[in-house]
Amino acid sequence: MAESSAGRAFIGSFTTAGGRGITVAAVDAGTGALTPLGATDALADPSFLALSADSTVLYAVGESEHGTAAAFDVTGDTPVLLGEPVPVDGAAPTHLALFAGHLATANYTSGSVTTLPVRPDGSLGPAAYVLKHQGSGPDPERQRGPHAHQVLPDPSGRWLVSVDLGTDSVRVCALDPATGVLRPHGECALRPGSGPRHLAFHPDGRHAYVLNELAPTVVLCRWDAVRGVLEPLRETRVVQEGVTDRTYPSEVVVAPDGRFLWVANRGHDSIATLALDPDGERAALVATVDCGGHWPRDLTLDPSGRRLYAANERSGDVTWFDLYEESGIPRRAGSVEAPAASCVVFG
Repeated sequence: MAESSAGRAFIGSFTTAGGRGITVAAVDAGTGALTPLGATDALADPSFLALSADSTVLYAVGESEHGTAAAFDVTGDTPVLLGEPVPVDGAAPTHLALFAGHLATANYTSGSVTTLPVRPDGSLGPAAYVLKHQGSGPDPERQRGPHAHQVLPDPSGRWLVSVDLGTDSVRVCALDPATGVLRPHGECALRPGSGPRHLAFHPDGRHAYVLNELAPTVVLCRWDAVRGVLEPLRETRVVQEGVTDRTYPSEVVVAPDGRFLWVANRGHDSIATLALDPDGERAALVATVDCGGHWPRDLTLDPSGRRLYAANERSGDVTWFDLYEESGIPRRAGSVEAPAASCVVFG
């Protein structure tokens, strides 16, 4: 694997739990170590982040009852707001993605997806459209209604997909770049009560992996970008048989070469390594290792694919791991304090 180049990382955190908000950190090219440079708490609870293509503007959701999104100039060591935070007209946004000239947010509590136009200077305009999900699931505590948890574009750039924990489904939409209107195209039903949380695409663009939160499993799927259809194939455990600890998987990551799949497991406090077959349609659990802290809310590969970074929310740190090339198993390499850490993105 090639050496990583020097760069920067951005750490989101929950300000209401003692987090610093958004932290900018330098990345050591040789060791992967993160060194904090500056931070801002200008947005409350920036739980998830996304970077512009040129890495000059950082977008964040404010995961509050009256959800917001904000844009930050990150050309310096401390993020600077580009305009005021904008309401997303939804409650508790947990995820966001840039797509077709808009920022889309997944609003967990209200079970909706919002689009906001991105202005030429990178700032955000008022909400253009809100798509309200419908449905429920069998879990009486977590699935009384829809809970959109993630939104992301597919690799072809044709579709926007949203993962809904409350309805046990993944929705596929088209987005009108002129108006921001989301047009529902289809919905893929998953096992009732599984509680899908996040999805990651295989680098071949023909497969996707849906991680469940209410069951310690990942669903291997085929993805047809021409028809915009997700087809579930099989479900695979992300912790060993016999594990009795309540496990709440949080994030799924696919290796750039498509050989491995990694999952962060809260409760079990582990990172699982799964080996994918050459077709990307079967996975085998290879090992689980300690996440280096408590409650890994997010898991991220560095741009080179050489290291994994776990944002351990409840222990208040970001831990990084070198990856064994042959087995894909992570090996702890270091950590940095990051109170109430919720995600890490690289620029």
